[in-house]
Amino acid sequence: MAHSRRALLRSALMVAGGAALSSCVSSTVRVAAAPAAPVPLPHVPPVPAAPVVAARSASAPAGVRPELFKRAVAALNRHSMRVPSHDRIAIADFAASSSQRRFHLVNMGNGQVETFLVAHGIGSDPEHTGLLQRFSNQPNSEATCEGAFLTADYYVGKHGDSQRLLGLDPTNNNALDRAIVIHSAWYSNPDMIAKHGKLGRSQGCFAVGQQDLAKVFERLGPGRMIYSAKV
Repeated sequence: MAHSRRALLRSALMVAGGAALSSCVSSTVRVAAAPAAPVPLPHVPPVPAAPVVAARSASAPAGVRPELFKRAVAALNRHSMRVPSHDRIAIADFAASSSQRRFHLVNMGNGQVETFLVAHGIGSDPEHTGLLQRFSNQPNSEATCEGAFLTADYYVGKHGDSQRLLGLDPTNNNALDRAIVIHSAWYSNPDMIAKHGKLGRSQGCFAVGQQDLAKVFERLGPGRMIYSAKV
């Protein structure tokens, strides 16, 4: 199974090899695309023959809506053989405004939750209302996509420290080709809410505040699931 998964990843990356490292910028600042360069194979820990799922409460952790948590757990179970680490997951609640802390990092063993601000894509909110209007998996849509993602390797790109994501569902399986990643951005800092009542927008990436990125990377690491939805 691990050999087959690595072969699939390598095949996907051969297609995506010429893509820019990340396409996410704010709605007000455009960064010129970097010259195409070879993209290293994302490193994901090998999948064990039978992943051990951490014990979890039947009820949703505090601060996470029950129906959203239920769907995230179902996604983790559905993709259990493709997600090496089940001890923590991230849940992006895109039913909430960007002014709210809606990126939940959940410890599946004890139910503890850490929550962060996260931006959505320009194409998901063309009028910049602060609310995600739609998802899209289409290239050049500049939109956020929904579904389960697998966190992959870290790299340094035009947005600094970043982490690649692999889409596990038909609704987000273009994530690698679209360079949908986790990175930090000034427009995801809390002072944006004080000034504008909402965050800026990415081009589909999970852009978190500059002071939060290190903690998000530490909690997730490679080989864990992010679930993105609007329920």
